[in-house]
Amino acid sequence: METKTTIKSKQQQSILINKSNIMKSIISLSFIALLLIGCADKTAQTAPPPATLPVLSINSSTAVTEAEFPAAIQGTIDVEIRPQVSGTLDKVFVDEGAYVTKGQSLFKINEQPYREQLNSALGSLNAAKASLVNAQLEVEKLTPLVQNKVVSDYQLKSAKANLSIAKANVEQSKAMVGAAQINLGYTLIKAPVSGFIGRLPRKQGSQISQADPEALTKLSDIKEVYAYFSLGENDFINFKTQYEGNTIHDKLKKIPPVSLVLADNSVYNQNGKVDMVDGQFDKTTGAITLRAKFPNAGGLLRSGNTGKVKISIQHANSIVVPQEATIEIQDKIYVVLLDSKNAITRQPVVVSGKSGTDYLIKEGIKAGDRIVLKGFENLPDGATIIPEATKKEVAKI
Repeated sequence: METKTTIKSKQQQSILINKSNIMKSIISLSFIALLLIGCADKTAQTAPPPATLPVLSINSSTAVTEAEFPAAIQGTIDVEIRPQVSGTLDKVFVDEGAYVTKGQSLFKINEQPYREQLNSALGSLNAAKASLVNAQLEVEKLTPLVQNKVVSDYQLKSAKANLSIAKANVEQSKAMVGAAQINLGYTLIKAPVSGFIGRLPRKQGSQISQADPEALTKLSDIKEVYAYFSLGENDFINFKTQYEGNTIHDKLKKIPPVSLVLADNSVYNQNGKVDMVDGQFDKTTGAITLRAKFPNAGGLLRSGNTGKVKISIQHANSIVVPQEATIEIQDKIYVVLLDSKNAITRQPVVVSGKSGTDYLIKEGIKAGDRIVLKGFENLPDGATIIPEATKKEVAKI
């Protein structure tokens, strides 16, 4: 009985010892875990070194921007070909789109009625000349008779009056012949200038007259073309202040060549020159029209084309920053400004225009400021960086 009790007691003591050993192991592991966590906290609390980023120093400079204005293109000479006399269109000598030279025949109107008018006028002229001869003979006959007092002076005066009337009739008949010849000449319509023929709405056999609302065709001389574009009042004032000169004519001479952007957004291969400013503003649109002339020897441009005139405008003492040094957040543009302690701050700016890949800054930064050029996207405001010199600085011009 005592032996069983002793065995049981020993077993209980062994269990207690095992439990104690387990607890000691748990405590040891917990202590090790705490040490590891402490080390990790110390590692996490150690701040990373400041980033080294390129920094740009801002200076005022002269920048050039390009403004585009919608333009309508016309030939230097655009004429409507209209009939000067009425009649039947007998012949059409040209086709639509053809190139014609000055003096080339275009249309033929039935000339028969006008040839008969000329013949009638010639007959009247011959009759008037015959009457003139008779009147002259009458004066010559009466002159010696009056001198010899055979007939009265009254008869001679009457004959001389008839002679004057006969002379006037001859001149009137000559005028009628001239008018008939002009009308007959109008039946053959010729090209007043060299150029390209437009559409031909009236075909052979049509009845045409001077009162027709639609022209027979249009003829365009496009060796050079005009591009007409408009400027609002504010744009025109800014435009004038860009260039030196006391008058508009003087300022036009100072305007640099302009380019033409075609409908497909390609740039025409030759530059033009602004050579005209309209005399007044359009009361309806509040805009004034300007004209640029472009060479067009190859005939690429035609009357009726559209495009955009691109003008370079200089901006003195401007603040210019690369677009890559900006960030857009909720429709606002920011730069990353660097203070004297090399801490960064996102600074909103107002952009007034673009010059190539640069922004023109109207408000937000000034000459002498420093901005981070790139690499700032994930840095919070207040973070410190190490400035890195960059060659891409905006120099004074």
